[in-house]
Amino acid sequence: MSTVSTAQPQLLSQINERSVLRILQSSGPCSRADVTRQLGVTAPTVSKAVATLLRSGLLEEFDAPCNGRGRPARQLRLASETAQVLGLVIDAGHCRIVLASLDGTLMDDCEITFNTPDAYPDLIETASGHIESLLRSGVQTLGLGVSLPGLIDSNAQIGLLSPNVPVTNGHSPSRDLSSRLGLPSVLLQECHALCLAERQYGNARRLDDFAMLDATTGVGLGVLTAGRLLTGKNGLAGEIGHLPVKPNGRLCGCGRRGCLETLASDSALARLVSDRLGREIDIEEIVTLVRMGDLAIGRELGQVTKHLAFALATSINLFNPSTLFVCSRMFDLDDSLLDRLREQTEGLALKPSFESCRIERARGSKREGTIAGIIEHLTHSRVQLDMPVSHGIQ
Repeated sequence: MSTVSTAQPQLLSQINERSVLRILQSSGPCSRADVTRQLGVTAPTVSKAVATLLRSGLLEEFDAPCNGRGRPARQLRLASETAQVLGLVIDAGHCRIVLASLDGTLMDDCEITFNTPDAYPDLIETASGHIESLLRSGVQTLGLGVSLPGLIDSNAQIGLLSPNVPVTNGHSPSRDLSSRLGLPSVLLQECHALCLAERQYGNARRLDDFAMLDATTGVGLGVLTAGRLLTGKNGLAGEIGHLPVKPNGRLCGCGRRGCLETLASDSALARLVSDRLGREIDIEEIVTLVRMGDLAIGRELGQVTKHLAFALATSINLFNPSTLFVCSRMFDLDDSLLDRLREQTEGLALKPSFESCRIERARGSKREGTIAGIIEHLTHSRVQLDMPVSHGIQ
């Protein structure tokens, strides 16, 4: 009985702290009085929550500019000068490390890119070294978000199968980096990270129901319903990229042939163009050459778009989202691609589901997703629930 009575005030305090954070995330800097009005609680309740958050480093106070009508009230904001968070995007070919303040503002001049090592210990060693170089004296580093493509057990925080970054299979980059650096860390499946990025930085800011199709390195799907990410029992839901589509097709990194992601991704387009040119070329170089008028890729783009439309139609038929965002560099190749993709998808999807769904290009990025993920993790941890961050965005 005493355990319950002790736990309840603590839980209420944590809920209040999280509520204050949510107000500042959605509304920006506020005074204590503003927060009190928006939450509809007493001033002492807000003061107690704010005091705890200031001590933790998640919030900071500052003086608002004077408007000539007396002394302005002190303002609260998510820490931007006294604290920072880091993000690590692990991907095929390259990894990126980014730095941001607690309000999510990326510090582009601090971004570090390095080639993805061929061995897991080298990945942890290299990433640790670069992250340590970004730790600033006098600024508290509160955590690290890590995104990874493939199958991730979000409960155990372990990468189970990453066809495009196989060195991570069976490992936990978040746990290993946390141990090396002494920082709280969270591992996110990259489609989930993209969902968080779109909701924090893109066009899904007030949406509680949408899906995110990632067609960059591979093909994956993130689904947000009623404000929560659909993850399945262990966080493995959404791996439509490994649906077998073409018998005896190209060998996929998962070990099977003809998977959807070998046909409908930026990487699939790059392989088709590379085969024709007789040399290795990636999507970045393709975009550059097409924009300069030095490369025509209409035939290859048409092939990939046909399969991408199938991926969209499958996502719409299965999950009936109000909005389906698509993340791909292919949109930079042809201004009319999104419209053509919508037309092709309409011919494949169920009519009622298609008509109730908007198809839009994603504006958030994986690097923004890692930052949104660690901020969500830090915010979520104000209430101790038996649920990892990837199980929901409240």
